[in-house]
Amino acid sequence: MKLNSSSTTSTYLMEYPLLKLAAIDIGSNAVRCQISAVLVYGGRFRLKRVEYVRYPMRLGEDVFATGDISPAKADKFVKFLHSLKLLMEVHEVAHHLVCATSAMRTAKNAPALVARVRKELGLTIEVIDGQDEAMYINSVIEHVLEDNKHYLHIDVGGGSTEFNIYHNRHKVATQSFEVGSIRRMQQAETGLNTDALNGTWERMEKWVTENARRYHVTRAIGTGGNINKLYSLAKTQTTLDKPITRKRIATLLDNLTKMTMDERVNVAMLNPDRADVIVPAGQIYLSAMEWANINNMHVPDIGLKDGMLQTLFERHFEDFRPVNDHSAIPPHPDVQNSHSGAE
Repeated sequence: MKLNSSSTTSTYLMEYPLLKLAAIDIGSNAVRCQISAVLVYGGRFRLKRVEYVRYPMRLGEDVFATGDISPAKADKFVKFLHSLKLLMEVHEVAHHLVCATSAMRTAKNAPALVARVRKELGLTIEVIDGQDEAMYINSVIEHVLEDNKHYLHIDVGGGSTEFNIYHNRHKVATQSFEVGSIRRMQQAETGLNTDALNGTWERMEKWVTENARRYHVTRAIGTGGNINKLYSLAKTQTTLDKPITRKRIATLLDNLTKMTMDERVNVAMLNPDRADVIVPAGQIYLSAMEWANINNMHVPDIGLKDGMLQTLFERHFEDFRPVNDHSAIPPHPDVQNSHSGAE
């Protein structure tokens, strides 16, 4: 019996072997899961996104206000991680990594929640500090930088902001500050100007100003969901893969500030959990550019989850190394994400 071409193609696709890796990033605003397939062709490796799930868990809302994750939110958190575990099983993920950042670092009851997840789901959550967070991001950021250029990298999360300075693709300075979009939003909503937050903001300004001058920084690179969204909103005037200007960011933030929350959701088409944090987050990016006297920012659409996937790729390189590949160091894979403006 002769098979038609469509049947042959279908059988081939069903049997095509894909080794998959998964990264679960537990942030202060949202929990993200990305599953990527490891592809190799012509001697080059690629990490191709095959699944991406994001849920606005908002752990930081509880933690930064009360110091704890509420029982109701803890239950929802465990349920969502259970769904991600099932998703990884359906995809037959070979290796995964689960990391939590600022909110889980701060929550007093985080150790109990981590233990519960391990007991009920068999998942191990690594609660990482700012330096580890920067290390993961560094593993992918350094490959999108140009030689002999000086960059200020700004990564704003819900609970913290990480700054890194690069020269010739090498990190020469790094610092993490417990200032993020949710913390600043809560401060604005309550009308509080706490000494602690103001003091942190002043230290952040001093660090950026001094190090930008010391290392002659001329370019900025931004990562994080909020700068990705601002870049997407600016795409009518910004060519893909081209930098966004400081002036353009300021204009976007000014326009969003004048909108009601309903207008941000229904006119600007922002998700509700993005609509309330995008301005406080954007102000951090904009302020850092002003302190460093930088006019343009590159937004490469990579971040912590990509660094986690890169780490998994390196740890388990032997699983998918071609038989005739005798290299000692695994090559850096091309990361195929999308700058579609996804929330």
